[in-house]
Amino acid sequence: MSTEPESVERAVATAIEPIDPLGEYKAAAEEYIRAARSTATLRAYRADWRDFSAWCAAHELAALPAEPETVALYLSALAKLGRHAGTIGRRATTIGLVHQRQGLASPSAHRMVREALRGIRRKLGTRQRGKLPATLDLIRKAIEHAEGSLASSRDRALLLVGFAGGLRRSELAALRVEDLHAHKHGITLELPTSKTDQEGQGREVEIPYGAQPESTPLAELTCPVRALTQWLKLANINDGPVFRHVTAAQTIHDGLSTRAIGEIVKRAFARAGLDEKDLARYGAHSLRAGFATEAYQNGASELAIMRQTGHKSSAMVRRYIRAEKADRMAAASKLGL
Repeated sequence: MSTEPESVERAVATAIEPIDPLGEYKAAAEEYIRAARSTATLRAYRADWRDFSAWCAAHELAALPAEPETVALYLSALAKLGRHAGTIGRRATTIGLVHQRQGLASPSAHRMVREALRGIRRKLGTRQRGKLPATLDLIRKAIEHAEGSLASSRDRALLLVGFAGGLRRSELAALRVEDLHAHKHGITLELPTSKTDQEGQGREVEIPYGAQPESTPLAELTCPVRALTQWLKLANINDGPVFRHVTAAQTIHDGLSTRAIGEIVKRAFARAGLDEKDLARYGAHSLRAGFATEAYQNGASELAIMRQTGHKSSAMVRRYIRAEKADRMAAASKLGL
């Protein structure tokens, strides 16, 4: 019985090449390790490393491996540029992670860098400066001044669903028609994953019909369910991403990115009359913060707000509830001072 030359060659190659029985498991482990961090986090790490590498190149310093003094100088430069303490801390983490993945000692763990970070945090403060919450009045004005038939329908649906659902822009970008379930009280959104649900357990968010009587103009203007239904019908969207690009020629393209959603919200608030200075204090996250603030002011409990936003901690929700400041002032006024 003769043996084909190709078979012989494969047999010889197999005999002389070392077999790694754990090879496929190592590859799988790498994939799981990457999946442990969200896409947004990985994107931030890549941007951090590009910035550090560019800074080192501009100052003729080595980025990999980097000296602790180089990292300390870089972090100090970021502080001088007005970067937030949280951003600076993440840059230090990124630099350390890149070195560790290359089998190098992390310069971020050096005493010099740790002390520089401690001084930066003490001087700049570590309190996060979030976007201001969008009020119902601001949302209404933004909707009233929307332009273009398809684009205005999309923007109205995006603003109202984001506001009523307390959603992040990443959740709005990921929302698909298959995730929508209509019922007599409104629409249930099935969110497969989110920033606080990295293991993909999923959660449901209820979008109810507007509280305005159907006979009033506001019923059509501010009802999130009617707005979403109208958008999907006008755009003839039956599956796939809910929120999509609309061209100047009024044609529908691919789903919106998180960046595009942020730009749409900014433009909507600009049309509502915010000047450039005020506009800088608002963004897509204002929808989520606005939901928590308005709901709390209208009597919703922290637990009810957390169920809608998906927060695991009431402390996180309190960051959004700007009305607490008024409550504390009201309590202090009872002292009789």
